[in-house]
Amino acid sequence: MPVADSVYFTPDELPSLLLISAAVLVVCVAAVRLTARSGLPALLLYLAVGLMIGEAGLGIEFDSANLAQILGYSALVLILTEGGLTTRWSSIRGSVIPAFALSTVGVLVSVAVVGTVLAVGLGMDWGLALLVGAILSSTDAAAVFSVLRRVPLPRRLTGMLEAESGFNDAPVVILVVTLSTRLADPSHSEPWWQLGISAAWELTAGAVIGMIVGYLGGRLIRGTAIGSSGLFAIGVIAVSVLAYGAAATLGTSGFIACYVASLVLGNMRLPHRAAVSGFAEAVGWLAQIGLFVMLGLVVSPSGFLEQVPLAILLGLVLLLLARPLSVIVSLTPFRIGWRDQAFLSWAGLRGAVPIVLATVPITTQASDTDWILDLVFVLVVAFTLLQAPTLPFMARVLGVTESGHATDLGVESVPLEALGADLLDVQVSDESRLHGVEIFELRLPKGSNVTLIVRDGSSFVPSPRTPLRAGDQMLIVTTAEARDKVERRIRSVSRYGRLAGWAKGRTGR
Repeated sequence: MPVADSVYFTPDELPSLLLISAAVLVVCVAAVRLTARSGLPALLLYLAVGLMIGEAGLGIEFDSANLAQILGYSALVLILTEGGLTTRWSSIRGSVIPAFALSTVGVLVSVAVVGTVLAVGLGMDWGLALLVGAILSSTDAAAVFSVLRRVPLPRRLTGMLEAESGFNDAPVVILVVTLSTRLADPSHSEPWWQLGISAAWELTAGAVIGMIVGYLGGRLIRGTAIGSSGLFAIGVIAVSVLAYGAAATLGTSGFIACYVASLVLGNMRLPHRAAVSGFAEAVGWLAQIGLFVMLGLVVSPSGFLEQVPLAILLGLVLLLLARPLSVIVSLTPFRIGWRDQAFLSWAGLRGAVPIVLATVPITTQASDTDWILDLVFVLVVAFTLLQAPTLPFMARVLGVTESGHATDLGVESVPLEALGADLLDVQVSDESRLHGVEIFELRLPKGSNVTLIVRDGSSFVPSPRTPLRAGDQMLIVTTAEARDKVERRIRSVSRYGRLAGWAKGRTGR
């Protein structure tokens, strides 16, 4: 069953296509629990499913780099949309500038290090060496968070990783497309300084377009909101995709526009917020599953073995040299602590974006670049297997975990929405000093209250004198205005105990 540019499906083939597609989705959804228990990102499972149903497995052929790139870009738009809509501005506000530096200056440092190793150490052509470095420079924070579900990080790190994942795709795409075009046709190459100005313009203009489209689109759909939360959620997603299309059509960065527009929409207090978040998350999961399965279909396992030595070499260069150096250069001016820098260096997991970008030189017909796709695939899989299981351990060793971490719960509740309220889920870890603290001693801000405690599989409504215990799950209802104060207070008590806040300056970060 080949899937190529010149092949069309007939109605008779539709049942088998739907059968395979539905079976793949069911397997991928059911296996999420397996990946959660193993500590590995779901992307590895989805790639494996793609390989199993591909030409080396069930025999489904997917030999169109153009179609793969189009579908890959479309999936990335939806993934960025979900990321922006579910990111709270207050959680990344203090990390935006450092994360942007890591997504631009850090990317250039990483490209330079990998390119130098390939060109000077292995004698590769400089243009090709820098292209490989650019393809490998994008990190995947989604993979990091899928591993760290049960190892809560402080806001300064989650904000950094969230912002970096939203920002770094755009400059990397610009860099890869530019280098691929130069490699395919050196006679039409622009000077490097001109390319730098062009990239800066694309990113800046794209961000501005994203802000405008997100704000105006949010005002429009909020003013015309109807009773159907599902239809309203579709409208919100459409505004984000509109931002990508508008920016890309005007010759600017569609990816940065899409993320910024989604970030604006996600922080506008739109109606049906729970439904929008739930729908965006479902669309994001569907895009990730489709993307990784397709990438598993695109690659040919016959070319993997040849690329293993170079993949291991470049993976070690990225892990031990390029990523740490990019973090040090980008974040030291912002006085980011060495523990945070060490964790961010180890958390530089590669995911779908490098594999998608490996198709760009093929579609631009750059000579001698077909092998890059196999190289990137092997590197992503091998070093995800190495880094992902050790991330929780590294977080604990470096002391960057944080107990008393509050996360959103998706609850479709009209009363909560009408009040502008949020529902927070707080896990009391073994290390947390919340253990033994009575509810009244939390001294939560006005507008918030502990409504339920889940302990040893049973739930109950606490009284003011109910003490918390390690392992408890605490549900807090809070107004939107009080939410940030609630989170700060919970973190402070978790770190310093019931007397937190009596000493000046010890109220959490």
